[in-house]
Amino acid sequence: MGLVRTALFNWAFARHHQGTLVFRIEDTDAARDSEESYQQLLDAMRWLGFDWDEGPEAGGPHAPYRQSQRMDLYKEVAQKLLDAGHAYYCYCSQEELDTRREAARAAGKPSGYDGHCRELSAEQVEQYKAQGRTPIVRFRMPDETITFTDLVRGELTFTPENVPDYGIVRANGAPLYTLVNPVDDALMEITHVLRGEDLLSSTPRQIALYKALIELGIAKQIPAFGHLPYVMGEGNKKLSKRDPQSSLNLYRERGFLPEGLLNYLSLLGWSLSADQDIFTIPEMVAAFDIADVNPNPARFDLKKCEAINADHIRMLDVKEFTERCGPWLKAPFAPWAPEDFDEAKWHAIAPHAQTRLKVLSEITDNVDFLFLSEPVFDEASWTKAMKEGSDALLRTAREKLESADWTSAESLKEAVLAAGEAHGLKLGKAQAPVRVAVTGRTVGLPLFESLEVLGKEQTLARIDAALTRLAA
Repeated sequence: MGLVRTALFNWAFARHHQGTLVFRIEDTDAARDSEESYQQLLDAMRWLGFDWDEGPEAGGPHAPYRQSQRMDLYKEVAQKLLDAGHAYYCYCSQEELDTRREAARAAGKPSGYDGHCRELSAEQVEQYKAQGRTPIVRFRMPDETITFTDLVRGELTFTPENVPDYGIVRANGAPLYTLVNPVDDALMEITHVLRGEDLLSSTPRQIALYKALIELGIAKQIPAFGHLPYVMGEGNKKLSKRDPQSSLNLYRERGFLPEGLLNYLSLLGWSLSADQDIFTIPEMVAAFDIADVNPNPARFDLKKCEAINADHIRMLDVKEFTERCGPWLKAPFAPWAPEDFDEAKWHAIAPHAQTRLKVLSEITDNVDFLFLSEPVFDEASWTKAMKEGSDALLRTAREKLESADWTSAESLKEAVLAAGEAHGLKLGKAQAPVRVAVTGRTVGLPLFESLEVLGKEQTLARIDAALTRLAA
């Protein structure tokens, strides 16, 4: 969810300013990335409604846009940095690094890399090589304070002791994020980068690298950076990709609308106005200003997310609503056989269902009574609704319903109301046994409209079946 929110803000920013949105695939981790994950990423972007001006499938002047296809380029830039003295080989072992870091912490000093290999003599290099050590490549940070203006947080300053030299190429020759992203930003002429707060500490490093790339003629400028607030989950902790509620697929499977989900995510750090939580994505794009993003962490509230999604479901026209529910009316979600699905009944009940759903997947349980030969009883609901005297009430309700006008939900309501009055019950108490007998549940779609769609024959047959069960 945090990544989707970041993508949304980048997309809205680019579209608001009529800029160029570049979609780049960061797939240099061979152990984690695959063709399947690449296709899933493209599918997710399409589902969310994001388009891009440069990138996979769109093409562009800076192709390819998959980092795994740009390795020779990174190798070439790393060598130029080494040749110009902006980078150097570091032979320190992990054990040595850990020992020196612990010593620095014990002395109350910064525990970053201490520059041990910055000025190695040729003799020292040969000794390390003789020991079979394979070096990484480190960028040489300048001994100067780095200040920049964050688009979200204002002016930020980092002193040299807090920004040590850092690795840009692994010992196996694989380039690191700290190299490939700034190099790609430089070559793709990126002007603005909006990213998560967790990457803020790497920004002064990248600014120093940009300056070196400019000196080497590789970059033209340093992009403007905006660091977006954390999205918090349970227990005041940053929402992790390992948290169940963070997975985009979960929201797709539950039937969130992309526009509802994006509306809610936009509120995690930004707002259209103080008194308007519900808006369309075009309205967001028209109003989006990165300067209005709040730098403080934002909490992910699933109930509010569902409520906003429910509003967007109600905003659909009925035809689109019926179409969007389609996947949840078929296997593997639907418990009824395909031949038992009645299109006419579905279209008749859809307007009443649209006002009740928080997510589209709820439609399956809400309408199953229309397409199953008998209702699926929730035993707790049965016990709750079928109190002493329910059999007598159901018999009276059956009698009243049999003579009612089945072309009018109001007539069916009057029939059940009359049955309740005959037994000293108000409508709410009287309709509960009828609802459970017919639908299997105590809550659901408007009862009398549901009875009208189900029809007289099936409704009366289900009341008879419930009376038989009560007698048993």
